[in-house]
Amino acid sequence: MRNIEAAGSPDGTVDASSQSLIDDTPPQRVRDLGDLVRTVGTLIAGILIVLIAVYLRGVTQGIEYDVHTASQALDWLYDLPTSLLQQFTTIVVVLIVLFHLLFTREFLQAITSSVALFCGYGAVWAISTIIVHTENQTIISALSPSVVLTGASLLPDIYAGIGAFLSAAGPRRLRASVKWGWNILYATAIIVVALSANAISGVLLSFCIGRIIGLGIRYLAGTQSKGAWGPSIVQSLKSIGITVHSLRAVDIPSSPNPFGNEASLSDDLVDGSRLYEVEDLAGTRYTVSVLDAQKYTAGYLIQLWQWLKFSGVSMRRDRSVRDTTQHHFAMLLGLRNLGLTTVRPYGVAESGESSLLVLESDSGLHSTDVASLSDDDLRELCRYLDKAIVHGFTNRGITPGSIAKDAEGHCFIAGWQNGDFASSSANSSIDRVQLLTMLACTVGKERAVEVTRDVWGDDLLIGLIPFLQKVAVPAATKALPGWDKRLLGDLRNDLRALTSQEAGEALEPVTLSRFNLRSFLALVLLVVAVAVVLTQLNLQQVIYAIGHAEPWMAVLCFVFGVFAWIGSGISLGAFMDADRRNYLGIFMSQVAASFTAVSMPAGVGPAFVNLQFLRKSGYRSTVATAIMSAVIAVQFLTTFLLLILIGVFTGRNSFSSMIPTNTLVIVLGVVAILASLSMAITPVRKLLIDKLLPIVTSYARQLLDVLTQPRQLLFSALGALVQSLAFGLSFWAALKAFGYPTNVLETTFIFMLANTLGSAVPTPGGLGAVEAALTFGFSGLGVPTAVALSATLLFRVATYWLRIPLGALAMKWLNAHNLV
Repeated sequence: MRNIEAAGSPDGTVDASSQSLIDDTPPQRVRDLGDLVRTVGTLIAGILIVLIAVYLRGVTQGIEYDVHTASQALDWLYDLPTSLLQQFTTIVVVLIVLFHLLFTREFLQAITSSVALFCGYGAVWAISTIIVHTENQTIISALSPSVVLTGASLLPDIYAGIGAFLSAAGPRRLRASVKWGWNILYATAIIVVALSANAISGVLLSFCIGRIIGLGIRYLAGTQSKGAWGPSIVQSLKSIGITVHSLRAVDIPSSPNPFGNEASLSDDLVDGSRLYEVEDLAGTRYTVSVLDAQKYTAGYLIQLWQWLKFSGVSMRRDRSVRDTTQHHFAMLLGLRNLGLTTVRPYGVAESGESSLLVLESDSGLHSTDVASLSDDDLRELCRYLDKAIVHGFTNRGITPGSIAKDAEGHCFIAGWQNGDFASSSANSSIDRVQLLTMLACTVGKERAVEVTRDVWGDDLLIGLIPFLQKVAVPAATKALPGWDKRLLGDLRNDLRALTSQEAGEALEPVTLSRFNLRSFLALVLLVVAVAVVLTQLNLQQVIYAIGHAEPWMAVLCFVFGVFAWIGSGISLGAFMDADRRNYLGIFMSQVAASFTAVSMPAGVGPAFVNLQFLRKSGYRSTVATAIMSAVIAVQFLTTFLLLILIGVFTGRNSFSSMIPTNTLVIVLGVVAILASLSMAITPVRKLLIDKLLPIVTSYARQLLDVLTQPRQLLFSALGALVQSLAFGLSFWAALKAFGYPTNVLETTFIFMLANTLGSAVPTPGGLGAVEAALTFGFSGLGVPTAVALSATLLFRVATYWLRIPLGALAMKWLNAHNLV
């Protein structure tokens, strides 16, 4: 229902020159999404408080002890009756806030606050009763005070009751009485905790219960709008030189904005705004877009989600409606200064909890159906975006709802509220991807590529290949009928056709999303690594072993381990083209592999890192896989031949005794049976022949090409030899550090054999299995068990545990240089 009134001068007089005709709806109660967000946050905080109180009891007891110690300077507090203090606080806070609400005629707010008061007391009583009846002494003791008041429940009820009352009466930024009510309640809580009448964990949990109840009721009942309405808007416009003759509220037409909500082209698709048509005394017409702080939470959460979702891409995070409106105004001014079509900005005004964007009315702007546009119109859109990007402006949300025409029929892009200037190249590429995919969904893939190619050129389109990702496409575009999951893949193939196959394969997707498979794997690897370190590292044994080792030999043990990195780097670099060998990058990739070894079975981590390094070095996936497989094959054959060679010269025959022939027969038999069964089942056979066989054939061809290069093969074998001998010498130095000299060749032989067997166990880095194999292997050689165990621990510290932080730093360096 609309109210129509006349607004005169501040002194109450009305004349022809100052009279304003106002046609506006009365202020409505609004549900602030921020209240719901705060409710969820308080619930999470309450859960954390319980967990901390139960599992970190020492922390809460320490805090309480500090509070009690500090309160000793206030001995007079102990003579103060706590029950009287709490009753006084309750009466004072409730009366002050209720009087304020009734005085400001906010009767519904007074009613909901009173209801929240009773609900808060009831909720804390119910929760206390439930906890006591569970008879879980751990939780009860964690929440109980050291001195229990007579008749008191487990949780103090005043903080839940008054907390719910103040939360429902708030927010505190708008009402001074609510602000002082919270201050009085906080002071009471500190005094009562200092007197040991309440446990700090119980007080905090009671506060959380009250906040949850109060905010929940406030959200459901809504709060009185504190935004600018009617006369307030008239007064605000006067501050920027507009004397209003008439002001009329406008219903926003149903036109989707870049974020999928209703918005109007009149104010450049501002999300969640209220629109007004204004005419001044001279007859000039304006459009006023009013953005209320109470309804801005949704927009801020969208910006925050975009910021969290994207990685390496700058996104806006406007904390207030004032920041949003002022930035939007600056964007529009900048675009019009470039000669680009936009709504025409006039100024910005403020009024209480609202921010006003004032625009000159332009009835010639209208939305358009993208599918009905001609090729010339589409090229005009591409040129429009290109000109904006060249000058640093990006839109960040191009969808079909963003496309419009002006009075002369020229196409332009609207919706710059969440855009930005001084944009990075990644943001510019995302804008182009959004326009390209939107056109592909509406006018067809071939036509979209053709028109964008005419304007942007082949080189620019080829550069978009790494950014053609689902995360870069707005939800409104993905909701179009023309969208399907194969569209981006087809577009990538079409753009790769504009360049050579090798160059197209080298353009790998850039990391745009924080929440992808790669980040998930990195998180899992980190969690596994931490778990391994905490559960498998026997710190006391390690400290004892290192403390009794000869220092220089211990250092030599680590130095030989560094040569193992060099050997593996030679083995990898031998198969790489000379112009693609980044020697420092190769070495750092081997160091980084040490970090992944903590989270993956032995050998898997280095292979994973090397494969990624080869891809980033410009090799196609099949070639990179072939090189990595060749390196693994060379290392395996070199180790096998070295074992046989050393075994012949040293007379050792440990291989057959440690790996029984029956075991080999069983393994070979199982593999043969599984292969036969797979080929016997028709669907599986067809799948293997149709899908897997072409891939294996291509891979085998690439592998054969790599392995039939004698010079590269020789250098790779040399690197593998250096790696094996370096590890053997490292363990020899570890034994020497404890005063036990051994034959270098025999030590290398036993080490290689025991380490190979231990690494076969699928634990991170062969943990446990390698230590056991080395200890028992050298004990069988005649080394005292205590010495063998100490040497093994020293060797693992030098070639495994110390490599973890070094590998993490190397991984960071590789990421910074885009080499992994």
